[in-house]
Amino acid sequence: MSRGPDNYLEAPPSPDDERMQISLLTGFLGSGKTTLLNALLKHPEMGETAVLVNEFGEIGIDHQLIEKIDEETILLNAGCLCCSVRGDLARALRELSVKRARGEIPRFTRVLIESTGLADPAPIIHTLISDPIVSERFTLDGIVTTVDAVLGEGQFDDHEESVKQVAVADRIVMTKCDLASDEGIKSLDARLAELNPAAPVTRALHGQIHPDQLFNAGLYDPATKSLDVQRWLRDEAYGENDHHHSHDVNRHDASIRAFCITYDEPLVWEAFVAWVRTLTAVYGAKLLRIKGIVNIQGQQNPIAIHGVQHMFHDPVELPAWPDDDRRSRMVFITNGLDPADLEKKLTNLQNAATGEIKQI
Repeated sequence: MSRGPDNYLEAPPSPDDERMQISLLTGFLGSGKTTLLNALLKHPEMGETAVLVNEFGEIGIDHQLIEKIDEETILLNAGCLCCSVRGDLARALRELSVKRARGEIPRFTRVLIESTGLADPAPIIHTLISDPIVSERFTLDGIVTTVDAVLGEGQFDDHEESVKQVAVADRIVMTKCDLASDEGIKSLDARLAELNPAAPVTRALHGQIHPDQLFNAGLYDPATKSLDVQRWLRDEAYGENDHHHSHDVNRHDASIRAFCITYDEPLVWEAFVAWVRTLTAVYGAKLLRIKGIVNIQGQQNPIAIHGVQHMFHDPVELPAWPDDDRRSRMVFITNGLDPADLEKKLTNLQNAATGEIKQI
């Protein structure tokens, strides 16, 4: 079961994880999300995938290529299921899991959820973390966000939702590049790098992209049956600790900051937990995303952490350090927070825990 701040002191679980992986497909209105989904649904690599959409009619599935299972589920010729979600996402996932266990639908090993264009991704992520049945059977692999190469920058200026969709993304798909100028694409690339420097950006023409470029973005790599920290964390993409630049204050992403906090000495677990509780309680809405590996006193292996706003995934004890770097490394994407302030709070708590209270 997932841990919120109140039960975060429990021992980290084993990295062995047989839960089904979920990918979230998001993107602002008109950004090509449905075109991308249509192309994916025809791809043979989408076998053993269940796709949750708002309405079947929105994606225009060719009726000759499908087999209807029930009112809400159809089977595509690519071997994947497509399910219409009307209402509660948690209920839909629970029912999907039950039907799979009973053999009422073909076996699937991953789920792709398409959100609406105006959706803030955070509530969907919270559902995956906080619902006890859903979190027991499913785990978030990654968030895929589509961005319109022509209109994307204007949407960032006018719509805060589009900024959040990019800020929390693990993979970004730039669409309609054939309609955009080279200068426009270059400008958009730079802005995406400011908002989310660690998310790879792929360009797709008419939605054509291989599923491998979108899936397996999480800490666990199902292909190798192992944990891939460097691919997941990508802390080197954050460079000089702060990718914030001066922006027009009227832009919705003017206060978005992407940075990495490193800590040289092993952390006291209780102090670290107190820091996490403080961040989520005081700054929860401004913590768009946190990922990291931390070195804990008395613990031989590192602990992986992952949070979105007020909620944190289960901490995971890794089987070994990914390299010789034993520092704690935490990457943040925040809205209006100063990295120096966050680091100061952690240092004060660590000093207090070790009896080294001093002026910072």
